[in-house]
Amino acid sequence: MTRLHPKTPKDLLLAPLAAQIDLNLQELRDLTPTEIDYAVALQLNRRTGGADQAKRAAWILECALWYVEMHDWHAEITDDWARLRLNGGSVTLDLGLSATILRYIENG
Repeated sequence: MTRLHPKTPKDLLLAPLAAQIDLNLQELRDLTPTEIDYAVALQLNRRTGGADQAKRAAWILECALWYVEMHDWHAEITDDWARLRLNGGSVTLDLGLSATILRYIENG
């Protein structure tokens, strides 16, 4: 079994950072794509109609990072829209998005 130990002080911030992002995503995970669109529009104070996949993915990322201190970690939605990737320390961590968030990004 491989053991993973922090290699830099920044690595110690990954767990609380990922936990906060996961809490933010929990608010969207079990909603329908229509409800996700409404929640995103309300939270970000934006009109969401007619947006493409890249824009919807950017909005999901923005909601996921809402009030999260990143401590020089970087976040992105993966190209397949299925995960939120955190990188910037000695490791990379992928947080899975729900099937409904994925449907929202893909189809609106």
